[in-house]
Order: sequence, then C-alpha cells, then structure tokens
Amino acid sequence: MTAAVTRPIWLDATDRLAIGLSGLCLVHCLTTAVLVALASTVGGLLLHPAFHEIGLVVAILFGALALGRGAWEHGMLMPPAMGSLGLGVMMGAMTLGHGPNHDEALWTIVGVALLAFGHRLNRVAFD
Repeated sequence: MTAAVTRPIWLDATDRLAIGLSGLCLVHCLTTAVLVALASTVGGLLLHPAFHEIGLVVAILFGALALGRGAWEHGMLMPPAMGSLGLGVMMGAMTLGHGPNHDEALWTIVGVALLAFGHRLNRVAFD
C-alpha cells in the first residue's frame, strides 16, 4: 500500500491560479476572434504580438512553478508532460501569425486546453 502524499496548500493555489489563467486565455482567444469579426479597431490591440508574448511568458512561469513542483512532490511525470505539450503547442501557434485569416487562435486554444489539463492532472495526483 502506498503512503498518501499531502499536497502543499501553496501548490494547490498555484494550480488553481494557473487553471484560471488558462481559462482567461481561452476567453481571450474566443473573444478576440469575435471582436475582430465585429470591430477590427479593437482587434488591433488584442492581436498585438506583445500581448501574446507576455501571456506565453506568464504561462511558462506558472507551468514551471506549479507543474514542476507538483512532479517533485508527487513524483508523477504526466502532469508536467501534458503541460509542456500544451506550452509547446502555444509556442508553435505564435509562429502562425495573428489575425482572423490564420490558425493561430485555434492552435492556441488547443495548447491552453492541454496546459489546463496538465494542471488538473497535477491537482488530481494529490487526491
């Protein structure tokens, strides 16, 4: 029988925050697609590459902190592997170009979903 691993409270909060940020990213991508279709002037600000680059850096930092520390605590490699795959898809999406005529938003959404799933696996590993 395996001993139960107690999940540190700060790690749980970090994963919750990272999942919340993933959700915000998802809302951003969907909202941007709709807003670009309705009003291109608003889309110019939301589609600025710096907005996405900063968001990716924040995602990488939270992913490394929460998923890395979680793997260290519970020893499971699937959560950081899934999160890394999601981050890789998000990085690849940034090379596709921004705007309504590119698949960048679709691939970013896929990457964000994979990253959020990795954080969810990280939380479940302590249950």
